[in-house]
Amino acid sequence: MQTDLPKIFCAIDTPDLNRAKDLGKILKGHVDGLKLGLEFFSSVGFDGLNEMTEIGLPLFIDLKLHDIPNTVYHTVKALCRFNPHMLTIHTQGGPAMLNAANDASLEYSHEKGIQRPLLLGVTILTSLVDQDLKAVGVENSISDQVQKLGRLALNCGFDGLVCSPHEVKALRKNLSSMYLVVPGIRPEGSAVDDQKRVMTPKEAKDAGADTLVIGRPITGAQDPAAAAQAIAQSLAEH
Repeated sequence: MQTDLPKIFCAIDTPDLNRAKDLGKILKGHVDGLKLGLEFFSSVGFDGLNEMTEIGLPLFIDLKLHDIPNTVYHTVKALCRFNPHMLTIHTQGGPAMLNAANDASLEYSHEKGIQRPLLLGVTILTSLVDQDLKAVGVENSISDQVQKLGRLALNCGFDGLVCSPHEVKALRKNLSSMYLVVPGIRPEGSAVDDQKRVMTPKEAKDAGADTLVIGRPITGAQDPAAAAQAIAQSLAEH
């Protein structure tokens, strides 16, 4: 794929390891990597992650860790064994937890002599809107809260953020060094499903996204490889 375009990671949201492996093999050469989240991990665990590494595509392990610092520290070390390209940690866990995650990734990479994964701070889930934040006691707007959490992640040594496409432009302006991974991507005509803050791939690219996470529009297509190719083509068009 062209290096000046956002990378495409396909979200493999299934508890079925064979289905996940089949999708990974079908999509190899058509996407830049695979995202594996809680639905996958809660069903097949570390053994499943190990089998997915054999496909040969970069893995984005998206477990959105949020726990006490010691637990997150040891979990990050355990996940680093699979040499993931990216890991997610909830920024709302606070600075001690974020620093623990950063320490664990740096220590593991130093011990093994390998490159550490990109640590991504999850800001506000794309399924939430301003009213949802107010319901849990956060008075900031989503845009203001994303900026606040993004700066916290940056100060704790994180490489990037997970944010909705609607926050990309402001983050690119105010936190220019952060790598921005963007879910909530829906090609024109696709169902929005449970996402609320969405954009098309081209809109997210134009806003400044580095990586697009796209699941059901690819995995639910009759021909997932063709669907991925169509999305990549839409990004390449001017």
